[in-house]
Amino acid sequence: MQTMDKKPFSVGLTGGIGSGKSTVADLFGARGAAIIDTDRIAHQLTAADGLAIEPIRQAFGADFIGADGALDRARMREAVFTDPERKKLLESILHPLIRQETEHAARTTPGDYPIFVVPLLVESGRWVQRVSRVLVVDCPEDVQIRRVMQRSQLSEEQVRAIMATQTSRESRLAAADDILLNDGDTSRLPALVDTLHERYLALAAQLPQG
Repeated sequence: MQTMDKKPFSVGLTGGIGSGKSTVADLFGARGAAIIDTDRIAHQLTAADGLAIEPIRQAFGADFIGADGALDRARMREAVFTDPERKKLLESILHPLIRQETEHAARTTPGDYPIFVVPLLVESGRWVQRVSRVLVVDCPEDVQIRRVMQRSQLSEEQVRAIMATQTSRESRLAAADDILLNDGDTSRLPALVDTLHERYLALAAQLPQG
């Protein structure tokens, strides 16, 4: 478990693809937490007229921008999946902008305490030190695969390939301060979130807020 310092209290929420991070984040948001979702921020940056569109156009070419003015995510996903240099180039554009917008959202989003939803929190190496608590939404891998196949119409092979780019379940759990099991019985989630929310409110009250 991490040692608390005098920084404002915050939670980093993470989990593998298909674990149910967004569902859990929405439940915390309904209870008064300030939800800052880095995936949503990345989508805003790469939507039509997003801050990342012109830098991406300059770096990758107009073919990677769709007719609607947004990033052609399917084309970009295919390009960076097999080309580490292109992946680094995309990250060099997106990561500073995501950090900038995340910090702005943390300052301006009202709530009892901030929860940063970061899919690659453990992989980044930086977020673990930036937050007071790491909350991992966990589920068995077969449940992950089934959920993503149903949600995204991907094959099992495609889902496993995406999972292979993420840290292992074991590594994610080892980094956790708190674990919320979301193995398919969603009726239990509200009570589990209630318990954690009360704990986080108590911890937030012990630390300076700002």
